[in-house]
Amino acid sequence: MAGAPPPFAPYEWMIAWRYLRARRAEGGVSVMTWISLIGITLAVFALIATLAVRSGFRSEFVGTILGANAHVTVYSAGQTTGQGGIDRTLHDYDALAERVAQVPGVIRVAPLIKGQVMISHRGRNAGAQVFGISAVNLASLPAIAGGERAMGDLSRFDAGIAIGSGLAREIGAGVGDRVKLISPDGARTPMGTSPRVNAYEVVYVFTAGRYDIDQTRVYMPFDEAQSYFNREGVADELEVMVARPEAVEDIALPILRAAGEGTQVWTWRDASGGFLRALEVEDNVMFVILSILVLIAAMNIVSGLIMLVKNKGRDIGILRTIGLSEGSVLRVFFICGAFTGLIGTLSGVILGCLFAIYIDPIFSFVNYAMGGGVWDPAIRGIYSLPAELHLSDVARAVALSLGLSFVVTIFPARRAARLNPVEALRYE
Repeated sequence: MAGAPPPFAPYEWMIAWRYLRARRAEGGVSVMTWISLIGITLAVFALIATLAVRSGFRSEFVGTILGANAHVTVYSAGQTTGQGGIDRTLHDYDALAERVAQVPGVIRVAPLIKGQVMISHRGRNAGAQVFGISAVNLASLPAIAGGERAMGDLSRFDAGIAIGSGLAREIGAGVGDRVKLISPDGARTPMGTSPRVNAYEVVYVFTAGRYDIDQTRVYMPFDEAQSYFNREGVADELEVMVARPEAVEDIALPILRAAGEGTQVWTWRDASGGFLRALEVEDNVMFVILSILVLIAAMNIVSGLIMLVKNKGRDIGILRTIGLSEGSVLRVFFICGAFTGLIGTLSGVILGCLFAIYIDPIFSFVNYAMGGGVWDPAIRGIYSLPAELHLSDVARAVALSLGLSFVVTIFPARRAARLNPVEALRYE
């Protein structure tokens, strides 16, 4: 027809808007509309909040790994000693470090000494892991040297040791205190190996942001660690930092080739791969579960539209009688359902974004209301509940909500469009 109005003409929007504002006396349609809108709002809010917390947790966890640990570790495959043991130390660590440092993408190589000790201060003891490292290399670790809650003077590192804040609290030590390090692998004598006990001044207390690091780690000057652990002239491993740690698999093989025969490499993904895979599985499962919640909320739109069609049967008959096409009727009721989904989605996005932005005060209030202890860093590894908004996550939530809202709206809208006007007006 030459004079047919275009789809979604102004009068279709006007009729849909009138139905959306229907009073309770006209069939309670507005109540169902509000229920649908609130359901979609809460579902989208939950989806965005969960995605934001998931992204923040993964980013914080990976950040603390990369900020205080090696991206790639180079160590010896082991050589048999004259006594039949296995020697896994690196004897030519300086030359080895120079070769590895020449690999494109490597930004730092640091020889390390590692050992287990017991740390003691005024009768309080704890187990600790000692990292022997040079002052220059320690200062280049962002999570250690750049922590906002760090105490002491890292420039005095060669005069003492640096310990984690959790370990410092456990033994009651602070900057300036002298602590004892006790190692069972001490001086070798004709009577056997005697424990080694040395006292060191705490010159620096760091907070790396990871509970397991802050609770157990001690940094000692490299030369002193060589003497303390009987590693004169050797290193236990090389700590390698790369420019693009997220693509560490691409650089692991060039590093291994540069290190030469008799060496092996271990990346941060190898060390934390199981946990990261568990996070990915959890992310997928949570997205599916919350998607079902969005679908359930969207189904409320169907209930509301079915009631609307039933209550407006007479109106539909009159509109069809005066010339409204099936397509126009379908679009009127589609607008009613889609508008509810659109407003609910928009409201959910706003609430979800506000939750992610103000998660710290919200979490503090929840922690206070529950009496504290809601977030246990000993279990989760990090100290607080983080959230990180990504445009892709918000877009996924919006696309899911609007897609489901539009799809489920079609079915009751088609039912309204196919209503026979004669049957609708038979008893009017």
